[in-house]
Amino acid sequence: MSLDENNVQTKLFMEDISIEFPGVKALSNVDFTMHTGEIHALVGANGAGKSTLMKVLSGSYTTYTGKIYFNEEQIDINSPAKAKSMGIDIVHQEVDTSLISHMSVGENIMLNDMVNNMGKKQMINWRNIHIRAKKLLERLNIHLDTKKNVHDLNLAEKQMVLIARAISEQRRFLILDEPTAPLSHTETKELFRVVKNLAKEENVGIIFISHRLPELFEICERITVMRNGEKVHEASMSDMTSHTIVEKMLGNQMAEEYHKPDIPVGNRLLEIKNMNGKNNEVRQIDLSINQGEIVGVTGLVGAGKTELCKSIFGSIQTNKGCIEINGKKINTKSPNHAVKDGVALVPEERRKEGILVEEPVYSNLTAASLNKHTGLFGFLRPNKERKHARDMITSLGVKTPNENQKVGLLSGGNQQKVAVGKWLSSDAEVFLFDEPTKGVDVGAKTEIFDLIVSLAQNEKAVMYATSEISEILSITDRIYVMYDYQIVKELITENTTEEEIMYYSTGGQ
Repeated sequence: MSLDENNVQTKLFMEDISIEFPGVKALSNVDFTMHTGEIHALVGANGAGKSTLMKVLSGSYTTYTGKIYFNEEQIDINSPAKAKSMGIDIVHQEVDTSLISHMSVGENIMLNDMVNNMGKKQMINWRNIHIRAKKLLERLNIHLDTKKNVHDLNLAEKQMVLIARAISEQRRFLILDEPTAPLSHTETKELFRVVKNLAKEENVGIIFISHRLPELFEICERITVMRNGEKVHEASMSDMTSHTIVEKMLGNQMAEEYHKPDIPVGNRLLEIKNMNGKNNEVRQIDLSINQGEIVGVTGLVGAGKTELCKSIFGSIQTNKGCIEINGKKINTKSPNHAVKDGVALVPEERRKEGILVEEPVYSNLTAASLNKHTGLFGFLRPNKERKHARDMITSLGVKTPNENQKVGLLSGGNQQKVAVGKWLSSDAEVFLFDEPTKGVDVGAKTEIFDLIVSLAQNEKAVMYATSEISEILSITDRIYVMYDYQIVKELITENTTEEEIMYYSTGGQ
């Protein structure tokens, strides 16, 4: 059972919540109200503050001002453990970071109990662990072998394991952060069944964070809309439409004032025909980019933008369709093959995948073109390599004491310039940018835009993938909108609007 026995309703009220991080006011005097037994949507564009508000509620952020009440009683949430003790838990979007892959389903479900409730016991009753985990899964009408290794589960099953863990202790409120992002349509239906059961049969209040608006109308009763760290609207779902939600989310935001110059468009350079990921990471992709063109790929979190970039680059395997560059079919078995065929990727996770953080600037800038800095018998020529790096540092405007500085010590914007710069001396014809301005300041963003424009001016094909709609409108010629790992609409940039892009990004037809 939940903490609220016999369906006694608890009102949650967050009053005047504010929180600041260095240079950023993330939340400004936010009020949020809901009840147990209710499924309440929380929406907003990227950076609106919805996840920050929920991290306050779940105890991850404790430096906030304002008050939180259960009914008329003020509660103090100063840690995740305290939030859990009050009956509040969160299921994060990144399921793999919340699970221990080499442990069993039962062990993962009962992990909190194993860690927090051992007391002075030195032995774990493994049989009891699996019996209790099985009962929790049965409560959710989920049929999983509790002794199965979590590593062998699909994403939907992992999501259910996390929900089972969350209700392993009594809960008043459960926060689901983008729970359907990795799920198929069938898996989403099963999740909805579980969520409705928790709300209606067990009197748990569900806070449902999602960008997929059609889903909200299917499962949620009320909605709160946030924008720029503030609550801007609260209403019954029956009083809203997809268009009104989008209008509330965007407000009067305008595209950033970057004016892309006109660039002559040449011949077809990249063409993708009916491409499918081996495990359905992307589906039925048809896409083309001409010389001199900057083509945007947009969609909300979990739409498949990153998966599309990695499929083209060979780091996600495909089993259907083909990719052609200059009319020639290329091999996408691995990134090594993609690079040889003229494809470059600047990934979203630059510190993890785009740069060598512990290596100096010069070796990063030459990493994709080492063959151009070698001499007799293929030996590297350090003086030539370093001179090239110094020239690149100057031309890119990288702010660094010298070429020997570790890249990891540079600012985010300068790290991104290095991540881009390493490809400029390669033989790449197609450049894939995945969230290239993520975590960089306004000045660095403009400089990165200039770099991307210069590639188009040099008759390269550029794919610009981002969920920042204002950037898409500022720098692209055409736009492909993705939803649920598919391209659902192609738009001409100068003839579209933020509202239209958001409409198709959230499942509008």
